[in-house]
Order: sequence, then structure tokens, then C-alpha cells
Amino acid sequence: MILAIPDVLKPEQLAEARRLLEAAEWVDGKVTAGHQGARVKDNQQIPAEHPVARQVGEMLLRALSQNALFMSAALPLHILPPMFNRYSGGQQFGTHVDGSIRQIPGTPHRIRTDVSCTFFFAGPEEYDGGELVIEDTYGAKSVKLPAGHMILYPSTSLHHVTPVTRGTRLCSFFWLQSMIREDARRALLFDLDVGIQRVGASQPGHPGVVQLTGVYHNLLRQWAEM
Repeated sequence: MILAIPDVLKPEQLAEARRLLEAAEWVDGKVTAGHQGARVKDNQQIPAEHPVARQVGEMLLRALSQNALFMSAALPLHILPPMFNRYSGGQQFGTHVDGSIRQIPGTPHRIRTDVSCTFFFAGPEEYDGGELVIEDTYGAKSVKLPAGHMILYPSTSLHHVTPVTRGTRLCSFFWLQSMIREDARRALLFDLDVGIQRVGASQPGHPGVVQLTGVYHNLLRQWAEM
């Protein structure tokens, strides 16, 4: 399932985050790439332990914890602290698949990467190129969202970032381990949750809402990994 999450941060939060990120120290993005990714990765990142990365990352995670669409679609169990990258001057990231296991910085704990997340700090009018191209069952999907929006997609997907030929593409990227390992099951639960909310809104008190809610939670109970 590929899903856009709109307006994750408020305009004032987005402006403050950009101010902090643009003033931070940046390094070669290959420092966090695996063997395969390092050969095709050309961008810059803020070191994971940098105070700005922690500050803006915490801001982003707080907002997501209160975002009903994100919580319903991702069903997060563990979230890796957000990281930050930028592309300019023709930089790009060739086709790759994200590593299946990531270690939480500064801890011995590891998470399985089920869902990949990219949050856009720069709007599409600020740069040329820089599309996130995700390959799925129905072909390649090109993603370039407004500032403040985020895209979720399965970490099993092949994907790449096209060359940025004008301006700067500024994003956050991170992964999460979902309570539901399989993407198809997450998608089914998400569709069911959305349907329940729509029926409840259009027909308040309808007995079918309670029954469908029971189906949702019984499926979640059966499939969830904790």
C-alpha cells in the first residue's frame, strides 16, 4: 500500500524545522547506506546523533502520534528515529531496496523495516527532478508531494530518487516496524477501518458499525505481532 499523509506538520512547525535543518551540519549520505545502496546513493545527510536531527525528529514523531490516518495505515509498533537528507546539483539515489533490519542508534535494539516513510520539507515548486519512484504490482509510481506531506510505502519495494537538476530537495526518511508484518493485511485493515468510519459518520448508531468494529479488532488480534 502506497499512501500520502497530508499536512503532518503545521505551517509554523514546518518553518521552524526548515530553519533548523538548513543551518545544521551535513555529511555525505553514504555513511548510512548498506553495501548495495552505497554504490547508487549520492546525497547529503545530517548525522543521526546531531541535536537538530533529534529535535526535528521528535517534532515529527509527536505530530504523527496524533495523526489518525498515519496510525490507521501504519499500525506502528516501533519507529526508527527520523533521519534527514537533501539532494541538489544533479544528486540522486539509484534503484535499491531498503535494508530489512535497522539498528536504533545508540542502542542494541533492532527493528524489522515493514514501512518506509518520506516526509517532504521542500515543496515541488522549489526544485526540478527529485521524484521518489516506487515500483509496485501496478507499475512505477512517481511521488513528489507538497511541503508538510508524507508518503508511506512498503519497505519491500524497489525505489529510487531521480536527479535534482534545480534547487534543493529536503526530506526526512525513516522506517517502522508495524504490528502487522504483511502489507496486504495492513491494507485490508486500513480499508476496513476507513469503511467503518464512513458508515459511522453517515449513519450514526447503525448496529453494523459495532459488528464491523468487532471484525476489525478480531482480525487485528489474530494478526498482530507484539
